Amino acid sequence: MPALQGVGVLVTRPEQQALPLCRLLAAEGATGYRFPAIDIVPLPQRHESLTRLRPVEQFDVIIFVSTNAVRFGAALLEQKRDLTIAAVGPATARALNQAGYRVAIMPAGAFDSEGLLAHPRLQHLAGRRVLLIKGAGGRELLAAQLSERGAIVDSADVYERRPLLASESALAELELQVRGGIVQVITATSLEIGSHLLAMAAPRLKLEFDRVHWLVPGERVADGLRSRGLHAPLLQAASAEDQDLLAALIRWRSTLSGA
Repeated sequence: MPALQGVGVLVTRPEQQALPLCRLLAAEGATGYRFPAIDIVPLPQRHESLTRLRPVEQFDVIIFVSTNAVRFGAALLEQKRDLTIAAVGPATARALNQAGYRVAIMPAGAFDSEGLLAHPRLQHLAGRRVLLIKGAGGRELLAAQLSERGAIVDSADVYERRPLLASESALAELELQVRGGIVQVITATSLEIGSHLLAMAAPRLKLEFDRVHWLVPGERVADGLRSRGLHAPLLQAASAEDQDLLAALIRWRSTLSGA
């Protein structure tokens, strides 16, 4: 029997990113229900944002913070291959490889900003020029820490996240799915996604949310959702990578079955 046979998982990633996870879930017997909480859209001025910067080859390190940064920002590299490129995790690295670029710096452990900052090549940066290719808003940890290490940091915002407002009928259907046991796990692969889900939910749906498991990528998102009033049991994956999310679900299911 597949490891996740009969498990219903609410996949809340942006629509274009949900399908790979749904396929992995299906291969293990689970059903993924797509319910995107945010959308990712390119910034119209993303190309203009680089005109104020120096040529890309003059940066000592260029950091892509997500697959979306690659999707909307790889063109900014202008097909120049002799660049030192960093990726926050394997999915971002794969996207860069598929775009024809070699990744020189990637975390060895945690696939997040903290993991990338632990890389030996990012420890001594006095006078070095670093370009962050990222989304608008979001965490400022990378820029702040790199600056503290002496780097001269520039940023190019190439996309933004926009909350998606579900219709009343969609939220009512979701409430029925959760209450009826069809959805047993809700994914929140970022604090922004989880927070928006909670903000959309009426009191009755919030009560249902607390009765199922939430799957999150690590303690930062878990603590953030707790601070926003979520009382549901949390499953923590090693990262927001699809394979890590799947592994966390399989571990959880195995404990229920006694395997």
